[in-house]
Amino acid sequence: MKYANINLGKDVEIDPSSTANNVILGDNVRIAKRCSLFGSPDNLLEIGSETYIGMNSLLNGYAAKLIIGSNVSIAQNVIILVDSGPNASAAMQKVFPIDRRPVTIGNHVWIGAGVQIMPGVTLGDYCVVAANSFVNRSFDPFTIIGGTPARILRTFTEEEKKKMLGE
Repeated sequence: MKYANINLGKDVEIDPSSTANNVILGDNVRIAKRCSLFGSPDNLLEIGSETYIGMNSLLNGYAAKLIIGSNVSIAQNVIILVDSGPNASAAMQKVFPIDRRPVTIGNHVWIGAGVQIMPGVTLGDYCVVAANSFVNRSFDPFTIIGGTPARILRTFTEEEKKKMLGE
């Protein structure tokens, strides 16, 4: 594992094939094989306690703040970006400027395999994102979303909410 400027909570597990830098990891965070997690010295990537990052995932928090809540389940091959655009072409940037905006993932969120989350997105607590979805806008808590682009598939019932909240 290559790392720099990393603040580890208790009992954190990072597979040796993964890299992390400029991150704050809460207690009991698990990072699977071949993941890349990074912020910058000005934008530390924050991951809350009891969160799992599945293999081959990329969490890019370099150009803006990326916050992942606690008890978040991120499946394999997930990409979360705080910036997107033609960064190798100044000419293209004149027409398509680089989009740099923070991303916030709430607590108890479940992100399915192959999901892409774009700059500026906020997912509220207890969101579920269906596999292979393209998320380019924000969603409220207790929503189940999916598709390309993602849309609301349904919201949690009151009974489901009570179960999750232990009521």
